[in-house]
Amino acid sequence: MVAMEQNFPAAQRVIHDDLALKVLPASYQFTVKVMRTPFLRDWMVTSTEKRLKGGWSGIICRKRYIDERVEEAVTDGSIDAIVNLGAGFDTRLYRLPALANVPAWEADQPANIEAKKAALKKALGQVPANVTLVPINFMEEDIGAVLAAHGYDIGSRTFFIWEAVSQYLTETAVRRTFDFFAQAGAGSQLVFTYILKDFIEGKNYYVLEKTYKQLVVKSHVWHYGFAPQEMVNFLGEYGWHLVEDLGYDDLNERYMKPTGRDLPSMAIERMVYAEKS
Repeated sequence: MVAMEQNFPAAQRVIHDDLALKVLPASYQFTVKVMRTPFLRDWMVTSTEKRLKGGWSGIICRKRYIDERVEEAVTDGSIDAIVNLGAGFDTRLYRLPALANVPAWEADQPANIEAKKAALKKALGQVPANVTLVPINFMEEDIGAVLAAHGYDIGSRTFFIWEAVSQYLTETAVRRTFDFFAQAGAGSQLVFTYILKDFIEGKNYYVLEKTYKQLVVKSHVWHYGFAPQEMVNFLGEYGWHLVEDLGYDDLNERYMKPTGRDLPSMAIERMVYAEKS
């Protein structure tokens, strides 16, 4: 989707990312290139919206929000390291100039890490020296121990990125992740996305009953959700305080509307920005 976003004129893009296309497998690159035709490009957006209302705006806007938060943290000197958990093929560490010299770790499933390493070597010639790619099974392995074995110091002021991960974990795994976050140095920062608890529990479909049945009931890939009214206390248990807890209507208004594109926002996901006490 980020690569496809580059098919829009520059003034209409929420994110500018010259690497997104380059790190994709060849078959995906072909698809994105075919979709450069405005008609096909717009058809792809419409098709995405039919499967998940607000999906296009939500995913693109949340990435822009995280970009801005991490750039600000690096620019003002408030953090010393970056840890991206469940990084996938995200290109943030490689396309934002402000992050080029910050020690960073990207952790994900071993297969994803190997694929990303190969993609980065093809696109950039090598994995940048400031980035360490870390293979991990979040459900079974201890995050702190695995990162420490790859040179990460949990006491450093760290900017943690945890995008589109929490819903795929059990409550035990989510809390294990926050046990790790609790050890972070004072002044560390965290951005993460979450799915609403009442959606996961089937109490409110937010006009997305098909999505609920597919992801929660049928395929069982989404397991955990947060309730916004419980977020302050939840974070407090682990030594963090809430700065922002934004609905995607806020993100849509901030980033999508200025492009002139009229897309709906995603009702079932929210964005948290927090700081370590």
